[in-house]
Amino acid sequence: MIPVMHNFQPFILIVDDNLGSTQVLLSVLEEAAFTTLVAKNGESALEKLEAISPDIILLDVMMPGIDGFETCRRIQQNPANQGIPIIFMTALSDTEDKIKGLHLGAVDYITKPFQQEEVLAKVRTHLKLRQLTKTLEERNLQLKHFNETLEDKVAKRTARLSESLKELQAAQLQLVQSEKMSTLGQLIAGIGHEINNPLGSLYGNLVHIEQYIQDLLTHIHLYQVHCPNPAVDVVENAEKIDLDFLEEDLPQVLAAMKFGTERIEKISNSLRTFSRQDDDQKLAFDLHCGIDSTLMLLQHRLKANNKRPEIKVIKEYGELPLVHCFSGQINQVFMNLLANAVDALEESNQGRSFEEIKVNPNQIIIKTELSANSQSAVIRIIDNGIGMTDEVRQKIFDYLFTTKGVGKGTGLGLAITHQIIIEKHGGMLEVNSKIAQGTEFVIKIPLQ
Repeated sequence: MIPVMHNFQPFILIVDDNLGSTQVLLSVLEEAAFTTLVAKNGESALEKLEAISPDIILLDVMMPGIDGFETCRRIQQNPANQGIPIIFMTALSDTEDKIKGLHLGAVDYITKPFQQEEVLAKVRTHLKLRQLTKTLEERNLQLKHFNETLEDKVAKRTARLSESLKELQAAQLQLVQSEKMSTLGQLIAGIGHEINNPLGSLYGNLVHIEQYIQDLLTHIHLYQVHCPNPAVDVVENAEKIDLDFLEEDLPQVLAAMKFGTERIEKISNSLRTFSRQDDDQKLAFDLHCGIDSTLMLLQHRLKANNKRPEIKVIKEYGELPLVHCFSGQINQVFMNLLANAVDALEESNQGRSFEEIKVNPNQIIIKTELSANSQSAVIRIIDNGIGMTDEVRQKIFDYLFTTKGVGKGTGLGLAITHQIIIEKHGGMLEVNSKIAQGTEFVIKIPLQ
C-alpha cells in the first residue's frame, strides 16, 4: 500500500511573462487548493529556486531574456532541483518545441490555450509521481537506518521494507511508462491530424498535375508538328525559358515530389504503429513492423553529421509469426534499447576523427529468429560501441541506475524495459558485453 501524506499542500511555481496566461493558471490552480508562486521570466525563476523548492514547475517556452529551454537546462544543472517535475507550456502546433522540451528533461507539456481539465489532470499525475519519489527516498533512509542500528531486527525489517520498496518502484515505473506513452500518443495524434489532411490534398493533386502537364506537353508537340515555322517572338520565348530542358526536367521534379509525399506518409504510418495504445489486451503483432517503425523515428540520430558518418543498421530478420503482446509497450522496449545503442556509439566516438570512425564505422545489428523450441521470438540488438564492465552489466536493469551524466539519463529506461519483458510478457531479457567490443541485448517473447 502506498502511504498517504496527510496535510500535503502542493506548491507550484509558474514561470510565464504573459499576464493573461498567468491569471488563467492561477484561477484554475488556486480553485483546486494549490499554493502558487509566479515568476515573470527565467532569470526570476532561477533566483526564486535558490530559496524555494516547489513540487512542480510550469514553464513557458517563449519568454524574454533566456527562453524556457535554457531556463530548463539551468534548473536541471542544479543538484538541489533534481527531481522537480517541469511541465512546458506551449502552443498545440509547436511540435518541435514539445519534442525538444522532453529531450531536455521536461516530463510533460500543457497546450495553449489552456483547458482546465488538462491542466489539473497533468499537474495531479506528476504530483503523484513526485510524492511517490519522496516516499521512496524516505523508505531508503529508513532502510539505511535500520541496517546501521538494529542488527537483531534487520533481517525481518529489511525483508518487509524491500518488498514495500519493490511495490513502490513498480508502481512508479508503471505510472511513468503509462504517462509517457499517453503523452506520446497525444503528441502523435496531433502530428497525424496536422499532416494527413494537407498530405492527402497534395498527393491527390499531384496525380492531376502530372496528367495536366502531360496534356500541355502533348499540345505543344502538336503545335510544333503542325506549325513548324512559328513567329520570332515564340522562338525567342522558347529559348528564354529553355523549353527543351523544361520538357525533360518537369517529369523528374514531379517524381521527386511524389517520392517526398510517399516518404511523409511512411513516417506518419510509423508514428501510428509506434504509438498504438493496447493496454487492455494482447493482440497479434508483427515485431518486424515495430522495429522498422522505431528505426524510422530514430532516423535523425542514425544519419551522418559533421562529426561522424552514418550509423549503419544491419537487419537480419528471420521468419517470425505474429506475436501476441502489448505492441505499444514492445515498441517502447525497442526504442529504449536502440536509443541506448546509439548513445553507446556516440560515446565510443569521443576523441576519434571522422576518418577514424569511417574506417571502423558505427553499426547496429538487429537479428530475429525463433527460439530452439519454437515457443518464443528472439530479438538481438548488437552494437559495436564502448561496451560495459561486468559490474555495470549486473546493475544495468536496476531501478534508477545509470552511467550517464546528470540531466542525461533517468535510470528508468532499462528498468521499464525489464518490467515490460519479464513481468508483462513473461519473457526473458539478457545483456552480453565486453569493453571496447560492444553490447548485445537479447529479448525473448513467448509467442502466446
